[in-house]
Amino acid sequence: MNYYESIIDTIGNTPLVKLNKVTRGIRGTVLAKVEYFNPGNSVKDRIAVQMIEDAEAAGLIKPGGTIIEGTSGNTGMGLALAAIGKGYKCIFTMADKQSQEKIDILRAVGAEVIVCPTNVTPDDPRSYYSVAQRLSRDIPNALYPNQYDNLSNTAAHYATTGPEIWRDTDGRITHFAAGVGTGGTICGTSKFLKEQNGTVVSIGIDTYGSVFKKYKETGVFDEGEIYPYLTEGIGEDILPKNVDFSLIDHFVKVTDKDAAIMTRRLAREEGLFVGWSCGSAVHGALEWAKDHLQAEDVLVILLPDHGTRYLGKIYNDTWMKDHGFLESRQFATARDIVKSRNGHSSLTTIGGNVPVSQAIKLLNQQSISQMPVTDLTGHIIGSLTDSAILSLLIDDPSVKDQPVETVMDKPFKFVGLDNTLDVLSSLIDRENRALLVRDDADNIHVITQADLLAAVTA
Repeated sequence: MNYYESIIDTIGNTPLVKLNKVTRGIRGTVLAKVEYFNPGNSVKDRIAVQMIEDAEAAGLIKPGGTIIEGTSGNTGMGLALAAIGKGYKCIFTMADKQSQEKIDILRAVGAEVIVCPTNVTPDDPRSYYSVAQRLSRDIPNALYPNQYDNLSNTAAHYATTGPEIWRDTDGRITHFAAGVGTGGTICGTSKFLKEQNGTVVSIGIDTYGSVFKKYKETGVFDEGEIYPYLTEGIGEDILPKNVDFSLIDHFVKVTDKDAAIMTRRLAREEGLFVGWSCGSAVHGALEWAKDHLQAEDVLVILLPDHGTRYLGKIYNDTWMKDHGFLESRQFATARDIVKSRNGHSSLTTIGGNVPVSQAIKLLNQQSISQMPVTDLTGHIIGSLTDSAILSLLIDDPSVKDQPVETVMDKPFKFVGLDNTLDVLSSLIDRENRALLVRDDADNIHVITQADLLAAVTA
């Protein structure tokens, strides 16, 4: 029989996936290291097991103990899974900017979660760093792994992530990019890769509001660089011990907005339903690659987590609009398309009992390529497209005398007025050539691929 002793034995050996669409115009091969294939859906599963097992070996925690950690969510999930397998309790502190999904997931696996304010300094007693440290002192037999300064973090990636990338690229990797938060992922991986080939270039992705990039370039810890930002999991207002700046060759900063938009593009264009900082990593790495990557180069970008952590944020159109991340020019809505017609668009329909020949005549008169089919009461029961009719007539010319209802396709889908272009475009395909929408006055409008193209270029 082939099975694992526990869920934590499934951690690692995540796949490399080639990026094909978001990389247009980029020379070289760009591969994503997709870490959501870990059981806790993030790269942090790797360090969670390493930190606990190193602590056990050092006698820092005994059976029945409590693991207490400050986390943005993903490390907490990894620690929670490891704790379940090893019989420990968990208490996690989180900043209030973290998504509700992350909090709910941690509670679902049995952890206690304490939410702390974001806009306080790290040494403020209310910060999630300080609360975790205090609890670890007050609770007997407690372990505070401290992923920021615990070098087991870096060691985990040196032992697993680096070797996996080297193996799966057959040693051809030339560039490695990853977000920098605690620093363990990029530094542990880069250390291994650079030991195999000293010319491998390491690119750290930072966010505006974080100190890393300026510190790397000037050696100055500038508190003026620190201000609130929304992206979760990268950037810091401290210098964790796991950040070895000698192992990171370049830093690129990415805005919250650019990261969020790229994250959604990865889902739509590459089929990678990933988290927010994944968008940061890809956007930043590709910006750097435009000027530096050569045709023979191989760039690996680490994608740390899964999109389920962000359903209420970057995958929510309302949230994106509220934060100014969806621009009307780029992401218009069905409502905008209907409004642009200034009330001059009436819906053309055809009765199901009407001959196909009459439907063809109506399509030509109205200069349209599709229309809904209705029954005698006016209810929409199907759809008709010129391409479908043409295909049928080529096979059997007598089709023109048959009733429309005998050759019609299924009805077009109804969509909400506030669905954005990216959602609308994903719903139009060979089997569904158009969409229907009801306006506020309950009038029905048809939206075609031509409407979407017009809205994009408006």
